[in-house]
Amino acid sequence: METNPTALLLELAAQARNMNDPDALRDVLSAGHRAWCEGIADVQASIGRQTAPLSDADVAERCAAAGTPWEEGTARSEAVAALAFATWDASPAAMAYTELAERAARFGVCLLGEDVL
Repeated sequence: METNPTALLLELAAQARNMNDPDALRDVLSAGHRAWCEGIADVQASIGRQTAPLSDADVAERCAAAGTPWEEGTARSEAVAALAFATWDASPAAMAYTELAERAARFGVCLLGEDVL
């Protein structure tokens, strides 16, 4: 199976489309969650490197373009984190994970135990 988080999430979402076994869906969702976490970490690191040499005004411009305006009183690190999340959330990989989670939910599958809910 693919180790690139994006490719893996796309593959898992495709697999889940034909699944209706809750245990199998839980396994796929769990693998998808790990890939989602790896993917967002990769994007955060990349956005961090890209924005490090930029001025605050340039970072604010990038945030605004991504739909996450840098609000007054927000620390630069928080603005960069919001930019990273918005970038990841708009990616095909994140959309695939959402599709996977929604498919699993239709069969009563989630990663939280009943005792947490």
